[in-house]
Amino acid sequence: MRLPVNRALPLAALILLNGCGHSGGGVPSTQPPATSGPAADYPMIIGAPFTIDGITYTPADKLNYDAVGYASIGDVGKGGVVGAHKTLPLPSYVEVTSLISGKTILVRLEGRGPMNNNLLVELSPQAAAQLGISGRTPVRVRRVNPPEADRAMLRTGKEASQRMETPKPLLDVLMRKLKEEEPLQAPKPAPKAEPEPAAKPDPKTGAGLKPIPSPSPSAIAPAKPPSGSGSPDTAAKPNEAEPALKSVDSGSLYIQAAAFSTRERADKAAAKIGGTVSKPGKFWLMRLGPFKTKAEAEASLAKVKAAGYSDARILRPD
Repeated sequence: MRLPVNRALPLAALILLNGCGHSGGGVPSTQPPATSGPAADYPMIIGAPFTIDGITYTPADKLNYDAVGYASIGDVGKGGVVGAHKTLPLPSYVEVTSLISGKTILVRLEGRGPMNNNLLVELSPQAAAQLGISGRTPVRVRRVNPPEADRAMLRTGKEASQRMETPKPLLDVLMRKLKEEEPLQAPKPAPKAEPEPAAKPDPKTGAGLKPIPSPSPSAIAPAKPPSGSGSPDTAAKPNEAEPALKSVDSGSLYIQAAAFSTRERADKAAAKIGGTVSKPGKFWLMRLGPFKTKAEAEASLAKVKAAGYSDARILRPD
């Protein structure tokens, strides 16, 4: 007597065996990688070196990065508390501290920039609003390894937990460090108890020169001297400065553009505007000249200020 055969059993067994064959990971998953969670921060992108106005930046995975500079506001990423940096990996996380208020926020770096040698970091509008800044601001940028909870908040476009404010003594130290790393305004001569005999200026170093008031905007373009209708800030005592300029010998006018703490920075700046570098004292001075006439000196001064050296001034002999 033959028993009835269930023809569905072989098919069921085949399906079961097929499922077991794939359960051990033998076939790679075709699902896309995770876009959230810790995996969303990997892989980190370093990138190739690039150059901005003659200065080369080499991106690197530097864990103990800590620097001072200036922050700007720009269109970074797709929104959220994000920023752009020239060399740190993308993405990575930094604490940005305003050296004005001491407030500190956590920022996720998602872009490369800012493409300006005078700026350290670029913040999105949301990050700038959280930090409480509205324009170019001195800041400290320090790379950190925040908890996953804070990372998750920034990845979803939200603000991370509040950071402790930086105390005033540390802000003062950081601000002094920033000033040492950027062009310094030439130190003003100390008041003299008694008048000293005039010294002949050295045409190579500029020693023996002292600053005179910068001309007002109206004194640069027209040939006719200002009538005194300008404000006190833009036309400071023109009648006192004019006789001194008339007595200057031909070829003895100079423009002092800036002062630097290092020779390298001074040379780079001088090469851009055609200046010369000397060190008559503590700082490296960048100057232009000599100029034969007052008009030539004023025309050159206008170009130097347009190049970003707002504290530039004309110098004359004592």
